[in-house]
Amino acid sequence: MKTWHYHSASGSTATTSDENLPELIAGGTISADTIVWTDGMPGWEPAGKVLPDFFKAAATPPPLPSGGPPPISRRSHEVDYQIHGESIQMVEIELDPGETVIAEAGAMNYMEDGIQFETKMGDGSTPDTGFMGKLMAVGKRALTGESLFMTHFTNRGSGKKHVTFAAPYPGTVVPIDLSSVNGELLCEKDAFLCAALGTQVGIAFNKKLGSGLFGGEGFILQRLQGDGMAFVHAGGTVIRKELKGEKLFVDTGCLVAFTKGVQYDIQRAGNLKSMVFGGEGLFLATLQGHGTVWLQSMPFSRLAQRITSMYATGKGEGSVLGGLGNLFGD
Repeated sequence: MKTWHYHSASGSTATTSDENLPELIAGGTISADTIVWTDGMPGWEPAGKVLPDFFKAAATPPPLPSGGPPPISRRSHEVDYQIHGESIQMVEIELDPGETVIAEAGAMNYMEDGIQFETKMGDGSTPDTGFMGKLMAVGKRALTGESLFMTHFTNRGSGKKHVTFAAPYPGTVVPIDLSSVNGELLCEKDAFLCAALGTQVGIAFNKKLGSGLFGGEGFILQRLQGDGMAFVHAGGTVIRKELKGEKLFVDTGCLVAFTKGVQYDIQRAGNLKSMVFGGEGLFLATLQGHGTVWLQSMPFSRLAQRITSMYATGKGEGSVLGGLGNLFGD
């Protein structure tokens, strides 16, 4: 895969890969006059000269039929939602009759009368798949440490009904319309909370050895695919970053999710002194490409480590008196 360098309109130089070129050209980021360069070229050339096939005049589409454009066929159910709370959030899903939302086991907070739930093998995105296909799907989920089964909540009543989900630790619920991120999202294995029926919840393997050995996400990430709403959970406050060829360095535990246009890797955190005494960990995640990244301020692993260390060292509320109390017993 080639790496392309291009001189953006803002005056800076950015990079991209072969697979992202069509998207950048279609969106106008790279025009026919933008100068580009890749390995093997003697110098910078206009993109229209180097990549003429990408700039051919598009065929004029036929006129729309009378009555407006045809309805868009969606695979996922269309659900409405409302997020409650500030720092410890939960999401309330509104279901029309017959609509279904899928969730991790134990995520449900409350539901109204008329909603029925059923535990099923798999996410229900491929109902025509046989037993062996479902078995393969749940086998992949087992690799992430998740439950082999998911709970399906369906509105069997006559009107709109509501069901609410909350994560098992404090944080923020992030709503993501998968159709707005090209139908795919990669996230840390514990981030998925719930989604509209039709969303496929699978796994993605990190291709690079360094990412697997030293990344906070391990070898395996969760992959969400579909065209409906999905909800992921993050610890603390969440920030959304838009990458346009830049490189971002992130603490490995602070990464929540990213779109498929972003390349994920691991690199050493500075020199030996910085790695040992810097307090930022031995390695940092590097994110580069064109897409969206979601970051969290308080990963659950960091919260758990801080609480554990406080109990192990006797530090806590009234630590001085508490230490004296330990000398004399109960």
